[in-house]
Amino acid sequence: MTTANAIVLIVEDEPEIAELIEFHAERAGMRPRIIHSGKLALELIRREKPDVIVLDLMLPDLDGLAVCRKLKQSEETRSIPILMVTAKGEESDIVAGIELGADDYVTKPFSPRVLMARISNVLRRTNAANEPSPTTDRMILLGGKLVIDLDRHTVTVDGVKAELTLTEFGILHYLAGRPGFVRTRDQIISSVHGKNTVLSSRTVDVHVTALRRKLDTLADCVETVRGVGYRFTDSSQSDDV
Repeated sequence: MTTANAIVLIVEDEPEIAELIEFHAERAGMRPRIIHSGKLALELIRREKPDVIVLDLMLPDLDGLAVCRKLKQSEETRSIPILMVTAKGEESDIVAGIELGADDYVTKPFSPRVLMARISNVLRRTNAANEPSPTTDRMILLGGKLVIDLDRHTVTVDGVKAELTLTEFGILHYLAGRPGFVRTRDQIISSVHGKNTVLSSRTVDVHVTALRRKLDTLADCVETVRGVGYRFTDSSQSDDV
């Protein structure tokens, strides 16, 4: 599915904002649909799966976090990328959404141009993750406790699959590709989202927080280098040197 034909479900209870997103999505060649209710959105998504969901957190009946949780708990809808839109600036709300599986977020008021770029990036990364690969490419790290499978786009921690979002997978893969090397937040954004993407460096911190939680006992392998960025530490490799 290309951006030009993508079905974008806009779950937003404020008509003016929903219509603004719809207008710009149509200009970008996408096929937007608007739903003003979280409960109705869930019903529609289960019948007609969109390519991407733009989800407001503040909904009147069932809030966006609850909608996100239900979608990510279902095998049928788990793979649909979600971009959160919220008026809340509190980090806890953003982290909660990302931990539930949201792929990205914007806060109100937002630039329509930035929102469209975020939607395009999410769709591009989803398409890349779904493309078949002719060869097997696996990264086995931390003495076999962490396995990153690029073909299947999966990560296992102590043999248990970790449900990472596209962004979390991209960050982990980028850092793990060069253990011990420090990566700045700008480098991580460029690697995962593309060089022309406009994102705040704080976005990386939020995704890393969620990534660490999902890595569970291996969370310490993603280290913070204060004032610079992050690095991946593979203790099993350092022991062999």
